[in-house]
Amino acid sequence: MMDIGSTELLMIIIVAIVVIGPKDLPRALYKVGQVIGKAKSVTRHFRTGIDAMVREVELEEMEKKWKADNERIMREYAAVTPTPASAPASPPAPAPVMEALDAPAAATAVPEGAPTVPAPAPTPATVIEGER
Repeated sequence: MMDIGSTELLMIIIVAIVVIGPKDLPRALYKVGQVIGKAKSVTRHFRTGIDAMVREVELEEMEKKWKADNERIMREYAAVTPTPASAPASPPAPAPVMEALDAPAAATAVPEGAPTVPAPAPTPATVIEGER
């Protein structure tokens, strides 16, 4: 892009010292730095916007491709699998559940009217140890 060699940079510094003066040179360099920073910010914002638009376009293209592939696969699958002549009137009955699975839940159930014990509040020592 811009290729500034050491001799060109030295010439720019000498001209800046002669034209601006050594007293006002730091203030001028500060203003130049601010302008360059704002220019970088604007270009970064512009580049981010362009990248977002490119990503959106790529996603749209991928969605179209996936939709076309999905339709093709669905057509092929429909052509391969025969459709049943009659569908069952009701869904199949669920498999019976073993009664042994219900026994542990019944054993741990709290009887009605029994007092409940609240969980102990954490102490500062347990909180500090838990964070480690």
